[in-house]
Amino acid sequence: MASIEENFTKLETIIQRLENGEISLEEAFAGYSEGMKLLKDCNDQIDRVEKQVLKLTEDGTPEPLDAR
Repeated sequence: MASIEENFTKLETIIQRLENGEISLEEAFAGYSEGMKLLKDCNDQIDRVEKQVLKLTEDGTPEPLDAR
């Protein structure tokens, strides 16, 4: 699986090609489909990282970020 940075770079390239407007409708659709898959992969990667993030309590004990 590509890193999140690699996925963002690929997304940026696809967006530039779509904005350029010099591609066929078929190429635009393929780019859009690939971009949506990359976006989902990025969201999944971000979710995994967020679950690993810990916060420190006042006494320095780590606890899950979503703990209350």
